[in-house]
Amino acid sequence: MHTTPQEVAELASAARMADALAMQKAAYLAHPVPTLAERTKDLRTLQRFVRDHKDALCDAISADYGNRSRHESLLAEIFPVVDGINHTLRHLRGWMKPQRRGVDLKNFFGARNRVIPQPLGVVGVIVPWNFPINLSLVPLTYIFAAGNRAMVKMSENSRHLTKLLMREMPKYFPPEKLQIFEETGGVGIEFSKLPFDHLLFTGSGQTGRSVMAAAAQNLCPVTLELGGKAPAIVCEDFPLRKAAERILFVKYLNAGQICTTVDHAWLPAQHIDGFVTLAREIVAARYPQLASPDFTSIIDERSFDRLLKALDDARARGAKVIQLTPGAAFDRSTRKIAPQIVLDAPEDSILLQREIFGPILPLRGYTKLDSVIEAINAGDRPLAIYPFSNDAAQVQMLLDRVMSGGVSVNDALFHVAQHDLPFGGVGASGMGHYHGYDGFQTFSKLRPVFYQARFSAMKFLAPPYGKFAERMLAFLAR
Repeated sequence: MHTTPQEVAELASAARMADALAMQKAAYLAHPVPTLAERTKDLRTLQRFVRDHKDALCDAISADYGNRSRHESLLAEIFPVVDGINHTLRHLRGWMKPQRRGVDLKNFFGARNRVIPQPLGVVGVIVPWNFPINLSLVPLTYIFAAGNRAMVKMSENSRHLTKLLMREMPKYFPPEKLQIFEETGGVGIEFSKLPFDHLLFTGSGQTGRSVMAAAAQNLCPVTLELGGKAPAIVCEDFPLRKAAERILFVKYLNAGQICTTVDHAWLPAQHIDGFVTLAREIVAARYPQLASPDFTSIIDERSFDRLLKALDDARARGAKVIQLTPGAAFDRSTRKIAPQIVLDAPEDSILLQREIFGPILPLRGYTKLDSVIEAINAGDRPLAIYPFSNDAAQVQMLLDRVMSGGVSVNDALFHVAQHDLPFGGVGASGMGHYHGYDGFQTFSKLRPVFYQARFSAMKFLAPPYGKFAERMLAFLAR
C-alpha cells in the first residue's frame, strides 16, 4: 500500500513524541520528587523566558492573527503568566507541605495519617490558538510547581509563535524537562494517544470528545477546558451604563475570540433600546474605525466566513443587525469584522445555537427572570455566567439555580484572572480545574500515607478470633 508524504510525516511526528515521552519518563523515574529549590528555579526560569521575549511573543501572536492588539497580548497573555508565577512562588512552600489528617479507630493507639502531594510524572498540554501563551505557560506554572515534566502541543494557527517557542525555549529548559511540538496535521490526535500521567486540553467540545476518547485508551486522566454559550444576565436594579461598559469591554476583547467571553446578554425587555444607544457611543469611542490597531483580527479565513454566514443567517430569519462602529462592516484583507449587536435572533438561528466566538453580541429581552433561568438550564451548562445585580439575594438565587463552570458578579471574565480561584468547566463546558492551589493539586498525586504506631493492637484481632477480639470489635463499633 502506498504511503503518502503526509502519512510519513505523521508517523515521524508520532515517533518523535513517543521518544520524547520515554525520555521524560526516564528522567522522572531517576528523580521523581524535585525539591522546593528546584521547582522554584524552574518557575523563575519560565518567568525569565517571558520577560526576555515579551516583545517577540507579542509580535509572533500578532503575526499569527494578522493583527492582535499588543495591549491585549500584554493584558491577557504576558501579565497573567508573570503574575501567576509570582503568586505561586509566594505559596509553593506551603502547598508542598504534607497535610495532617485525623486517624480513625479511636486514634489507633498513636498511628498517624498524612497526605503527601507528589509529582505525577509527565503532563501533556494541548494549547488552542486564541490565548496561546496564557494557555500554555499558565498551566506550565502549576505543572512545574507540582514537580512534573511537560510536553506541549501548540495549535496549527500559532505557527509564528510555535517557531519562536521551539527555537528559544530549549535555551531555558532541557528536553527531559520541557518540549514543544507544532501541529503539522494529525499531530494532535497522536499526541492525545500518548500514555501521559495527565493530559490538559483547552479547545472546542467536539475536539475535546476526541481527545478524551484517545486518552481513555491509556486510562490517562484528563482536564478538559472547553467552552459554551456564557450569558450575561442584567437585572432590573443594575445601572444600565455600567453594565454596558463592562459587558462590551469583555465581548470585544480579542474580537470576541474567548471561551469565557459574554456569548449573549439577557436584559429587561424595556432596556434593550437603551443598551443599544449606549453601545453605539461606547464602542465607537473605543474603536473609532475598523482599522484600529486596538481591534483584533479574526484568526483565519474559515472563522471569518463562519461569522459572516452567522450574521447573514440571522438577517434572513428576521433579526436586526446593528453595527457599532462607522465605516465598513468587515475587511476581508485584514480579517476584521466590526463589532455587531443582533436583536430578535430566532431560537434556531446559528447565533443562538452555536458558540459565537467573534465580535457579535445577541441581546435577548425578558420580562421575568424565571424565563431566563429556564432558557439557560435548557441548554448545556456554560463555562461561566455573569449576573449583574446589586441585590445579594437575587444574585444568590441565580447562583443556586443556574450551574456553570465559574461566575463573575457585576462584571464578566474576571473570575478567570484570580489566582486563588479554580478555573474549569462543568458538564459540556469541561471537567477538572487548574489555577493556583487547585492547579497544584490537579497536577499532583495527593498520596495518602498511614504510619502505624510502634505498638499495634491489630495483633489481638488476628484469627483465630476469640472473646477478646469480639469485645474489641464490639467496642469499636459502638
